[in-house]
Amino acid sequence: MGSKKKSALVLGAGGFIGSHMVKRLKLEGYWVRAVDIKHPEYSDSFADEFIVADMRDSIITKELLTYQIENTKSVFDEVYQFAADMGGAEYIFVGDNDADIMHNSVIINLNVLNSQKEINETYQTNMTKIFYSSSACIYPEQNQLDPKSPNCAENTAYPASPDSEYGWEKIFSERLYLTYARNYKIPVRIARYHNIFGPEGTWEGGKEKVPAAMCRKVGELSAEGGTIDLWGDGNQTRSFLYIDECIEATKRLVNSDFQGPVNIGSEEMVSINELVAIVAKVANKKVKRNHILNGPIGVRGRNSNNDLIREKLNWNYSQSLEKGIEKTYDWISQQIKSKQNKMFFKD
Repeated sequence: MGSKKKSALVLGAGGFIGSHMVKRLKLEGYWVRAVDIKHPEYSDSFADEFIVADMRDSIITKELLTYQIENTKSVFDEVYQFAADMGGAEYIFVGDNDADIMHNSVIINLNVLNSQKEINETYQTNMTKIFYSSSACIYPEQNQLDPKSPNCAENTAYPASPDSEYGWEKIFSERLYLTYARNYKIPVRIARYHNIFGPEGTWEGGKEKVPAAMCRKVGELSAEGGTIDLWGDGNQTRSFLYIDECIEATKRLVNSDFQGPVNIGSEEMVSINELVAIVAKVANKKVKRNHILNGPIGVRGRNSNNDLIREKLNWNYSQSLEKGIEKTYDWISQQIKSKQNKMFFKD
């Protein structure tokens, strides 16, 4: 590895956003170490080095935060912290996974920050910039009761009252990163992601996000169409940001002097019923909805407010939801066909 090449460590690189970030960093010429408890599920990693490791282990974490260059240990230019215990509504909102969600994610973040602090003291440097991926789930539940006009501006986060333990963990971890920045001079950047979606993300099994779940359900219908199950009345609203735009905004934040927290999302708010209609249009199928009113749905309304990111980073989303759904539906359709073929030949 040449000494002039920038270096990055991507934690959670086996996951959806992390694997896409690795690709982007390699395109920009970085030397990249990727770490996760699993390899990416749907494609090979582009990383120079992929290490399967559990970031809940503090000793392992500290070892991973430095690398060898010309027989000398060196620190990374950038660390991207995506590693977390998370999933879709079926995982986050049912309550059965709350202890794991809180414990696992907090331990990872503590290990990363403590290890970086100790490394900085040893090498007398604080050059490593750490990006932390927070979530729109930190916003107070009472700000998101009206599906037509939710308020998710960054300055509305307090008094804190998230609707899930996942949201509480994220807002605590935001404060954790900010205190280490304040007390130990570690340069951090924090973004609050709003429903990131796209190809090569989880699309089945209960941990998938809403766009992937809708694409899967519609994709599994016959060519003519049919009926899909939908949690709630479908009037709950959300906005969804395509993965490529998420990666671009994240890189702009890391490259800037702005610390955050800042929203990274789309302001194209739709109801879940409208989302189903978009997927049905893309699939060219007639789709009916069977509403399961006692299913987990989260808050009634959520939409990114991009005023701050437009001001600080001159960034805004540019792709329509429908265009992103087209790309995602095509990919998930291929996954469904591949799975069906495997089952056919197995039988």
